[in-house]
Amino acid sequence: MLSCLGGVVVVLAVLAGGLGWLFKDELFHPFGDARACEGSDVRLPEVIRAGGASMPAGASDIHYFTRNGSAEVTFVSNQIPDYLHRAGVLPEGEALFDEKYGTKGVADDEIDLPVNLCGSSLRGPVWIYQSTSATGAGISVTVERSPTVNDSFRVPARAVVTYSLP
Repeated sequence: MLSCLGGVVVVLAVLAGGLGWLFKDELFHPFGDARACEGSDVRLPEVIRAGGASMPAGASDIHYFTRNGSAEVTFVSNQIPDYLHRAGVLPEGEALFDEKYGTKGVADDEIDLPVNLCGSSLRGPVWIYQSTSATGAGISVTVERSPTVNDSFRVPARAVVTYSLP
């Protein structure tokens, strides 16, 4: 009788462990979305429109944190200039590092992401763009610059976009 009870306990433990592994994303990420960071209060759609423009095609290592009507999104892409133009942060034809549209940020080797935003940290130096959309909402984009080529981003570069949710 005791060995039969022990066998049932082992089978139930294996089943519970298997179900936990099978549904681990749903159990440990808000909304069952592996991109969402702990504490997020709004789920973002599958195609994230950060600052009014969809994320660059092929963007990877995407994470987001939402709280009180704002969102912070981080991603890695080799198409950052295209994203900046589509989001209206940098007008077409303007230099990437024109101080009219952005400012030089910290040059540390490793820069922490904003509080609560999960994912890999930024690598310095960075460039910070501040802009206002046509609706009056603000957007901030921080992008990794190349440490060796003065007028270029890293390839690929990590970006952090902060904006208000519609």
